[in-house]
Amino acid sequence: MRRSLFAGLVLAVCAALIIGLGELFGLDLQPVALLGAALGGVLGLVPHRSPLGRLGGFALGFALAWVGYALRAAMLPDTAGGRAVAAFVVVALIAGACAISAGRLPLWSGLLGAAAIAGAYEEIYTGAPSQFLKESPTAATTILLAAALGYLATSLLSEGMPARADQARADDAPGARRIRRADDDSATTPELDTLLAGETK
Repeated sequence: MRRSLFAGLVLAVCAALIIGLGELFGLDLQPVALLGAALGGVLGLVPHRSPLGRLGGFALGFALAWVGYALRAAMLPDTAGGRAVAAFVVVALIAGACAISAGRLPLWSGLLGAAAIAGAYEEIYTGAPSQFLKESPTAATTILLAAALGYLATSLLSEGMPARADQARADDAPGARRIRRADDDSATTPELDTLLAGETK
């Protein structure tokens, strides 16, 4: 419980900081502050065997979704059918790439990356599809900045400190036993990738 509270507070400060930095440097970060902080927070909090794998999956999904918008702007009609084809291609490519990586790139982080660019750019794209080359880089950089701050806040500040301190106190106590409770989220849990695969450690 302490870890969740600490991580949430850190992430709340991060979301406010993103808005403040945007105002300070003249960046339009307000529309994506909460989205970016939340996505970055999830990326930092969900366990995976390698941080580089999480980041690599996120970058892969982000890039493929961006390519999907390019295909929509250049080739596909701006209809429900065109959007459906683009969504199918993007998700299928993410799933295929993650499968080829043999678990090094988790599927969930790839989908998270695709959700990041979609959440930041879909409304802008719908309003002006012909402005893809002009508008998409701005949307991409703003959401990446917000997500990066959220990721750094949770992975560097919240992931280790309270959980390790509580664990150290429990281990040092005479005759202490580690009891797993239903609300104890500091206990070791299986990786999300393993749960999605239907396996347990």
